[in-house]
Amino acid sequence: MSKTFTRYFTIADFEEEEKWLRDQHKNGWKLVKMVTPCFYTFEQCEPEDVIYRLDYRNTENKDEYFKMLRDFGWEYVGECVGWFYFRKPAAEIESEEDGELLSDNESRAEQVGLILRTRLAPLALIFLCCVMPNFLKVLDGEYIGTWGKIYSLFFSLMFAVYVYLIAHCGLKLKQIKKRYDI
Repeated sequence: MSKTFTRYFTIADFEEEEKWLRDQHKNGWKLVKMVTPCFYTFEQCEPEDVIYRLDYRNTENKDEYFKMLRDFGWEYVGECVGWFYFRKPAAEIESEEDGELLSDNESRAEQVGLILRTRLAPLALIFLCCVMPNFLKVLDGEYIGTWGKIYSLFFSLMFAVYVYLIAHCGLKLKQIKKRYDI
């Protein structure tokens, strides 16, 4: 038996996503597939404490990387929008480091820096180049008529969503990076 959940996590909520996936597995649902933007397919299984880890990286040597993690007992689950999903039974974890994909704080800080550069920076660029100019036109009353009202509503919503995402993700990623910076 399988079921699909709809759950939205931002690029800064990967730690919460890991905890949520672990809770699902404890409740007898193991992750089998993710579909952008927020669909998770689970298969019924025996309830078990399984650690899930997400890794965001730009790697050309996926096979070598996956082999290394397999050697450390991690099972590759899948990939979704640049994030790699792995899991490992908690019973196989002997130390705190054994329960992590990235072995040191420097690597973790680098990962967060990569997320900031490759995911948040483009989001901010789209906001500044596309959403903000059109939102300013809304404020100036440049959009008139029926289509103007639709454009005004659309760009007002886009403005609010982008401001929220940039603020939420930017602040949260900076806090995570600060926690890992040496």
